[in-house]
Amino acid sequence: MKTKIENFLRELDTEIDVLNFVDIDNIDHDNAFESIVDMINDNNGFDIEVFYYSNAIDYLSENDPSLRESLSLAHKMGYTADNLSSEILASLLKTENVKNEFYELEDEINNFFEELEEEEEEEEEEE
Repeated sequence: MKTKIENFLRELDTEIDVLNFVDIDNIDHDNAFESIVDMINDNNGFDIEVFYYSNAIDYLSENDPSLRESLSLAHKMGYTADNLSSEILASLLKTENVKNEFYELEDEINNFFEELEEEEEEEEEEE
């Protein structure tokens, strides 16, 4: 079962290397998605840093050319104009985007664990 979970998490369509942030033995199978998200959050797995001015500008121009979203995120996190840079704005935006993309996997993750539980119950009944 542990191998099935590892393979599933490894193959998720996300920029997060889930296996680096999640302890498979501590996943709450009844609340799998929430449990996984909590572990990723606790290990700062959603925190994505964009390094170098050129990478930051490229990311921002592709994902937030008006800078509205990234500036809004910075404001919500307490940044002021004097301590902002393109790298910070791009990192905040990329972190938010990666987190939002991961949240789109909620049904897939929960369905996998529900099916896994059903398989376990069937195996126990056969024994």
